Amino acid sequence: MQKADISADLVEGLVASQFPQWAGLPVTSVEVDGRDNTTFRLGSSMSVRLPSADRYVPQVDKEHRWLPVLAPRLPVPIPVPIGRGAPTPAFPRPWSVYGWIDGDLLTVERVPDTETFASDLAGFLAALYACEPTGPAPGPHSFSRGGPVTTWDDQTRQTLEALRDVIDARAALDVWDAATDARCEAPAVWAHGDVTGANLLVRDGRLAGVLDFGCCAVGDPACDLTIAWTFFKGESRALFKALVPVEASAWARGRGWTLWKALLHLAADQAKPGQTQQLDGRVGWRFSAQDIVDEVIADYERGS
Repeated sequence: MQKADISADLVEGLVASQFPQWAGLPVTSVEVDGRDNTTFRLGSSMSVRLPSADRYVPQVDKEHRWLPVLAPRLPVPIPVPIGRGAPTPAFPRPWSVYGWIDGDLLTVERVPDTETFASDLAGFLAALYACEPTGPAPGPHSFSRGGPVTTWDDQTRQTLEALRDVIDARAALDVWDAATDARCEAPAVWAHGDVTGANLLVRDGRLAGVLDFGCCAVGDPACDLTIAWTFFKGESRALFKALVPVEASAWARGRGWTLWKALLHLAADQAKPGQTQQLDGRVGWRFSAQDIVDEVIADYERGS
């Protein structure tokens, strides 16, 4: 079953057959849907999340096992599963019902004070990293989030070569080499794995919730730092860097994670012009992929 086949009518049928107490509640699309999972709102107080491909299925058990453990230890709400749907002929994968978290997806217009928001987000990450690091190691279930950025070395070098006429490939390679040389020697912690605007909720300009722990793992938190370049800048970036409790070398690896993702967006645009803007908006970036590459390079060259 493809993502495009997962419809509100399908979800209504699944809910009615497996959770009759919620049958008849309206099923509606969410503001921005992800790629790994398809999400619908169920009534006013719940959501339904369905893996969009078989490779995302391992995340279901992981979230049911660990999110109830993490939720009480964090300063803002995260999704807590309240029902586990079974595979059926209509939808051959497990799926989940969660409580709904009120808030709007992060945009710069919704956060008039980015320094305060940077402090909020850094506080959330500090609390997450302080949770007992008992959980799954990085692997296919987390798409290597929490693992070494060197996982993507071959892909990144190939993409850099393909984009040599689009970006300053020599400078970008310097950033990448520094990232792969910066080994993680700190103890493993819980990493969210996908800290981006599409997974952050705000209310009255403050952090109100954090969504989508499908890529979470216990490992290196450097993958969580990409928002320093995809959303923050200037004083808000400096404050975020000062407040997030990670070892100094994590920021070099964080630049690597950021560069890797931005390069993939640019490569997609080369293959299909206009694709970059769609991808950038879907993941909740404040800046374009080209601007992010340029800023990561400038940040590295400043030695910050």
